Parts: sequence; C-alpha cells; structure tokens
Amino acid sequence: MRDSFVIAVALLVTTALAGGVAGGAAGAQPTVETADTPGVHQTGPHQTDDAECSFPLTVTDATGEEITLEEPPERITTTNPSAAQTLWEIGARDRVVGVTQYAAYLDGAGGKTNVSAEGLGVSVERVVGTEPDLVLAPNASADQVEALRNADLTVYHFPEATGVEDIAGKTETVGRLVGECDAAAETNEEMTTAVEETRERTADIDRPAALYPLGSGFVAAGDTFIDELMTIGGVENVAAAEHEGYPQLSAEVVLEMDPELVLVNEPDAPIMDEEPYASTTAGLEGNAVVVEVQWLNQPAPRSVIEATATIADAVEEYDAAQEVEDGDASDDESTADDSSGTGEEAPGFGVVAAVLAVLATLAVGVSARRP
Repeated sequence: MRDSFVIAVALLVTTALAGGVAGGAAGAQPTVETADTPGVHQTGPHQTDDAECSFPLTVTDATGEEITLEEPPERITTTNPSAAQTLWEIGARDRVVGVTQYAAYLDGAGGKTNVSAEGLGVSVERVVGTEPDLVLAPNASADQVEALRNADLTVYHFPEATGVEDIAGKTETVGRLVGECDAAAETNEEMTTAVEETRERTADIDRPAALYPLGSGFVAAGDTFIDELMTIGGVENVAAAEHEGYPQLSAEVVLEMDPELVLVNEPDAPIMDEEPYASTTAGLEGNAVVVEVQWLNQPAPRSVIEATATIADAVEEYDAAQEVEDGDASDDESTADDSSGTGEEAPGFGVVAAVLAVLATLAVGVSARRP
C-alpha cells in the first residue's frame, strides 16, 4: 500500500463562501455557493449580437423581477464572489465598487469596498454605501435581495447553478447587463475549449471513486456544479449515485462508498486523519486531491477551468501510480523468495528509479508527498 500519497498540492486560499452548506473539509470552513443564471442553458460559446448588448436593456431575473438599465452600469457591486470572478474575467473589474471578503483572491479586490456583514451574508448598509448602479446577487444571497431592493437598489438575482451550462449562461447574462457581450462570449469559448480538452485527457482512464466533503458530514452530491466539475475532471463522485445537492451522510455510508480519492482545499487537510475518512481507501493511502477553495466552490468560468484541470492532473497521476503498483505487485510475486535487504517499505510512490521515471513524465503542476 502506498504511504501518504498526496496529489496536486495547491496553496490554501482562506475563504468562506456566503450561503449554502456550512462545513470545512480543508479547515477553512468554506460553504458552497450555489449561484447562477436564469433560464439560459446552452452548450459551447454564447454568441451575441449588437441588439442584445444595447441599452436601454430590460431583463427578468430569477425572482421574476423585471430589471431595466438605461445605460451600461458604471458602478457595480457583487454580493457573492462568483459574480465578481465573472466580472474580472470579462474585463469589467474597473467598474466594480463593492465585493465580499471572499473575493479577496481576485487581483485588485483589495481596493474595492468590502460589503460583507460581520456574520454571514452582506451588509445592506455597506452595499448602499457603494452607490451602485447595479447589484449582482447570486443565489446564495437570495434572502437579502428584498432588503437590497427596499433600499432602492437595482438588483439582478441569479438562480442556482447545477452545471457548466448554467455557468456559461450566467457569464452571458452578466456580459449583457454590463455591456461586455463579446468578452463574455470569448470567456465562454475559453471555458468550453478547456472542458473539452480535459474530458479528452481522462477519457480512457478508469475513473477512481471520489468524494468532496464539506465538513460535519456534508458532501457535494449529484445535480450540483461541483459534481459536474468532478465528472469532467475524470473521477466518479460516489455521492452522486443516490444523493443530490449537499446531503449530510453518516459515517457508515461514507465507509460503504469507500472513496479512493478525497477532494480537499488545503495540503494536510485534517479531515484525512479523521473518521470516517481516515478508514477509507483514500484516508489509509493518504490520497488527497487539493483544489483551491475558490476554484471548487465558486460557479464561474475560471473556476471551471482551474478545478477540472487540477482534478484531471490528479487522476492521471493516480492512474500512473496504480499501474506502477500493479507492476510492482507482479514483480513481488515473481521474486517472493528474493530478499533485497532492509525489509522496509518505500514511502509514497517509492523511491526506485522506475517510479521516479514515471512521475517525471507527468505534467502535473503541483504535487507533493505528505509526511
């Protein structure tokens, strides 16, 4: 058995997303943001024309509210980081005046007003103080939309995202709302191309069983954008077989699922040493796939690109390690009576030259071995 195999180690980004399921698989206690677009479900790049990006613009949001913008908004405030990430991607960040604390990872976000409340959600007073022409409120901020509108703010509310198509739809809608339709289409094209390439990378690899725990027994299951990211990346989300959304699973169910890989948000995540995960194949072998929390928990284009690529890197490495292990097992059977000396088991992938040669051929950006 491999000892302490940690895949794709990435830097921890300390962020907790407002709304969704409370938890902390990585120790940072992130919660899942379920944010995205109204009724636009298309695959591939979203093309727009001049009429769609013209003003005045009237659209209907997820609450059934009709929103009218006389001209492109010059002051935009977001109440969840996925909308902020999208605005950054389409080149509208200079017009953003307010973001939540969980968008702090975005370049230049420190110069924007922090509209987060002391607890969960946003401060209506702080949002009003940014004097926005438009407030973008993803699904996780649903309970505050009415309060923001009662403060005479123009608020566009997005419904929940359950897949990449929803994220593409949101990107197109954000582009229309801020007059950046071409940039939104280009962003969607980049995302679609990346998804297709990642699917091709893992198409012929056996899918390892995987879980993404959120803390306190909650996991990401089926009919969620996280499940689709896991699928694109090349793993089988074993929670999706019989569960949807973000259910709370018992220890017995997790042990029965027995994931080979566990997705976490930081290196040396405590959950890997905690029951029931410590007794799963992933826990016993130390198979943690580290995906930065903003890429895995925020439904936005860059998140799709980064999360799926990181998971695919891990799957390729895990598959290569499995092949090496199978080969070593065959060698052990053929040389059972030939002792090599110390009798000590090599850690991790092993330090023999053959294993190192395999690892050297892998184009994995960030990986490390846990102590």
